[in-house]
Amino acid sequence: MNDPRPADATRALRAGLPPALAQALRGRLGERFSTTAAVRDHHGRDESPFPPAPPDAVVFAESTAEVAEVVALCRAHRVPLIPFGVGSSLEGHLLAVRGGVSLDVSRMNRVLAVNAEDLTVTVQAGVTRKQLNDELKSTGLFFPIDPGADASLGGMASTRASGTNAVRYGTMRENVLALTVVTPDGKVVRTARRAKKSAAGYDLTRLYVGSEGTLGVITEVTVRLYPLPEAMSAAVVNFPSLAQAIDAVIRIVQLGVPVARCEYVCEHTIRAINAYSHTTLREAPTLFFEFHGSEASVKEQAELAQEVARENGGQDFDWAARPEDRTRLWNARHNAYFASLQVRPGCRAVSTDTCVPISRLSDSITGARRILDGAPFPTMVVGHVGDGNFHAVMLIDPADPAEVAEAERLNGAIVRLALSMDGTCSGEHGVGLHKVDFLEEEAGDDALELMRRIKRALDPDGIMNPGKIFRM
Repeated sequence: MNDPRPADATRALRAGLPPALAQALRGRLGERFSTTAAVRDHHGRDESPFPPAPPDAVVFAESTAEVAEVVALCRAHRVPLIPFGVGSSLEGHLLAVRGGVSLDVSRMNRVLAVNAEDLTVTVQAGVTRKQLNDELKSTGLFFPIDPGADASLGGMASTRASGTNAVRYGTMRENVLALTVVTPDGKVVRTARRAKKSAAGYDLTRLYVGSEGTLGVITEVTVRLYPLPEAMSAAVVNFPSLAQAIDAVIRIVQLGVPVARCEYVCEHTIRAINAYSHTTLREAPTLFFEFHGSEASVKEQAELAQEVARENGGQDFDWAARPEDRTRLWNARHNAYFASLQVRPGCRAVSTDTCVPISRLSDSITGARRILDGAPFPTMVVGHVGDGNFHAVMLIDPADPAEVAEAERLNGAIVRLALSMDGTCSGEHGVGLHKVDFLEEEAGDDALELMRRIKRALDPDGIMNPGKIFRM
């Protein structure tokens, strides 16, 4: 990938922080303020294909009050500030393209309030999804949003993440009830109360969900919880072709089967998973299903899905009802990204994140597969196809300009195909650096200018995660 940092002198990276700011941060945070190369390098890279862009310094905050102090200091010195959770971004959200301070919230990892009777929980932004579900084990409740990586809830809210359970439980957009946000002028704002619904004023919660750290720093998140299902059952089924697998998905969704998870994995990815996770899955276009509910409803859902799959050529159903078997199955699916990287050691993955209306899913995903045919590097297709979202993964040599250019050409063709079907360039990863041009095509000039006006109004000095989502 090309270096994302601005090339012109007026926007070049700083040589370092203003001494007065460095002194103030060190005096306030002590050892939790760092300018060491190793710490900066860790906070200047993510899972995107971009080269590292380290910040000038890293601070480790432990409370909303500390975040507010750091933000106020950075604003006073006009220094960029980039929120950092666990570093699992795929689109370059965390890269300090204009230098500045990386604000690490990983130590803000307390579950603040479990309101089991109301099916809500409030956590600090650094709490990860696995940590939260471990905390909830004794309550009979769980948090279903599962992007694969053990991401922080603050980061998941910032990128409007979703994942394998979205087809039944929705995305972060539907499951975040309220946020505590530190605004660019260092003020602390609570965007809503815990009531299930509200018609009081602008919906500030939705404004910040998906804002990717460009409008403020999320420090606390209140989310919906769900009762653990009485019964769960998972299944894997193979198909002779990609088209038959996707046609089965479309039919199952249109019939209203309340499937909890519905994932597509291509035969190339299955081969990589088998090598990485030591599984023996058949190397064919494959659907992964999971059903939640009562014993009777799960049985009914599974039987109907199996019937539809068979009508579309599905075969070799492998059922997993025991918890350990389901865990093994979904661990294999979640490891698909890392398994893919092992296919070509030293490679970087360029991935698409398109999402289309379910009626256009077959045209979109088969069209993407045709676009990828003949690529000079390994390519794979996986996706949360139950809600029309899938990822084409291209494994490139980042040191080969020709491969980089070809991956971006193929990426653009897949995105524009989705846009032509009233789809989107990003179903769950966010825009970051990688999809700035695609958002311009998707949203149009007037909508983008409205976004810019919001950004200028809330962050007039442009310090909050500059360079992401759109060009100012």
